[in-house]
Amino acid sequence: MDVNACLMHGKTILITGATQGMGQHIARDLAADGVTLLLHGRDGTRLEEIAAGIRAGTPGVTVRSYLADLADLDQVRAMAARILDAEPRLDVLVNNAALGGGGNPGQRETSRQGHELRFAVNHLAPYALIRGLLPLLTASAPSRVVNVASIGQAPIDFDDVMLERNYEGLDAYCRSKLAMIMSTFDLAAELTDRQVTVNALHPAHLMDTRAVREYGLTPEVGTDAGVRPTVRLITDPDLETVTGRYFDRFTDMPAHEQAYNKAARTRLAALTRQLALT
Repeated sequence: MDVNACLMHGKTILITGATQGMGQHIARDLAADGVTLLLHGRDGTRLEEIAAGIRAGTPGVTVRSYLADLADLDQVRAMAARILDAEPRLDVLVNNAALGGGGNPGQRETSRQGHELRFAVNHLAPYALIRGLLPLLTASAPSRVVNVASIGQAPIDFDDVMLERNYEGLDAYCRSKLAMIMSTFDLAAELTDRQVTVNALHPAHLMDTRAVREYGLTPEVGTDAGVRPTVRLITDPDLETVTGRYFDRFTDMPAHEQAYNKAARTRLAALTRQLALT
C-alpha cells in the first residue's frame, strides 16, 4: 500500500455518476485504499451491479449506494438528507456526474424543475449537493470537494441563462461547466475557515465516454486517463490545503476569463442560490 493509500484508509468518499465512465473507474481505483465508498447513480439496477462488482473485486471494502436523478433537485436534496442521516462522516465529495452535448444537440431539454437540463445537472445539482452535505463535510474536516469540470468553457449570457434562444447542446454543456468552476471559486473562499477545500479540474481531453460518442465526437483517450488527475485531487496530501483552483489534468491553470469577473460571479451566485436551494 502506498503512502496516499495509507492516508486514505478509513475515509469516506462519495462519487456521483459512479455507474459508468470515469466515475466507475475512480471508485474501483479507490476501493483498494481501504476507504468507504458511497456510490451515486440514477439506475438502481446498474448501481447495485457496480457496487457488487467492486465488493467482489476488493474483498473487505465497504460500499454503499445512493439513488437519485440529478435532473430533479428534490431528489438531490433527498439524497443529501439520507446521507446525513446514515453516514457518520464524509471526507471527500466528488461531483463527477454530468450530461454532455447530447445526441440531438439542437433539442433543448429541461429538468424536473423546468431549468435547462445541462445547467441543472452539471451545475445546480452539484451545488445543491454540496450545500446539503456541508454539515457532514464540515464535521469531517479537513475534507475535500472535487468538481469534475471541463476545458470546454463558454461564457454565461445572463440575459439568456437557460438558453431559450439559439440552443445548442455542446454550448449548453460548456456554459454549465464554467458555471461549476465559478461556483467552485466562490465556495472555496467561503469554506476556507471550515477546512473544506473545493477545487475543479479538467480530467482528460475527449475521453471514451458515452457523452463524447453520443455527441458524435471521436474519443482520443480511455476513461482511465482522467482517473489519475482526479484521484490526485482526492488523495494527495500535498493538496490538503489547496483550494479554489482549476486544474487542467495535473496543472494549475487559469479558467475562462469570466470566472474571474466579480460581477458575473456575484450574479451567478445569487441565481444559483435561488434556483438550487428553493
